[in-house]
Amino acid sequence: MINKLTANIKKTEAPVVVGLDPMLGYLPDFVQKKAYEELGETLEGAAEAIWQFNKAIVDATYDLIPAVKPQIAMYEQFGIPGLLAYKKTVDYCKQKGLVVFADIKRGDIGSTSAAYAAGHLGKVRIGNSICAPFDADFATVNPYLGSDGVKPFIDVCKEEKKGIFVLVKTSNPSSCEFQDRISDGRPLYEWVGESVAKWAEDCMGDEYSYVGAVVGATYPEQGKILRRIMPKCYILVPGYGAQGGTGKDLAHFFNEDGLGAIVNSSRGIIAAYKQEKYAKFGAENFADASRQAVIDMVEDIRGAM
Repeated sequence: MINKLTANIKKTEAPVVVGLDPMLGYLPDFVQKKAYEELGETLEGAAEAIWQFNKAIVDATYDLIPAVKPQIAMYEQFGIPGLLAYKKTVDYCKQKGLVVFADIKRGDIGSTSAAYAAGHLGKVRIGNSICAPFDADFATVNPYLGSDGVKPFIDVCKEEKKGIFVLVKTSNPSSCEFQDRISDGRPLYEWVGESVAKWAEDCMGDEYSYVGAVVGATYPEQGKILRRIMPKCYILVPGYGAQGGTGKDLAHFFNEDGLGAIVNSSRGIIAAYKQEKYAKFGAENFADASRQAVIDMVEDIRGAM
């Protein structure tokens, strides 16, 4: 799958992933109203509104981008109906040729991690049948329980030719509380980055590894260091746009070949119509606003590189 991701990025010339993180507050009133008229102000109604919102944005942007990243918490909050909307979103994006990053941030001890890996990336046996539950292409993984929480994901990646992005230096302000702690003279995130690089060596695609890393755009200097530590890892870069990251912060995340990183924007794209810059589109044309926000983001990144 890393080969498909690289091919998609080369084809679109857009190292961008759209975060499908649909809070109800991002959805135009008319989208919610239509779903509630059909299914009521219920979990099912909320899930239907989210699904229709996602579909419109994907339809408006899929030809411009290589990948999407649905954050599962935004769906889990609506229970089983929300998870059904998540699955419909994953399947629809794959039908459109997009690579799907499941932003699940899982990581636990052996058997539990193995179950997460099977559920989100792999397959499960049910009697004589083999089923793929969520069937995403990549998943985000929390490494802070140690290697026995990561290796079950790597095993599935090898078997299914899928991938993971391991949390190394995250974009949130309080990430420094633990990730920047000095251990044996170096920040903890550097030690995690070195482990990611070792895991990556054992799980290579044509140019890059199936094992990548998450490093926030809000920490460009750390990104420069980690790019050097993990040369064959794709870096998933959150924090662009709404969290403060800009195009000029991104150059060090990429390798000299112009590859090796993919930048996420979530509400900056899916809720673009709420921004003054895109207000001219109006709520009725929210998907067109999202398309323009993608175009502007790609131009910003290209200019910085």
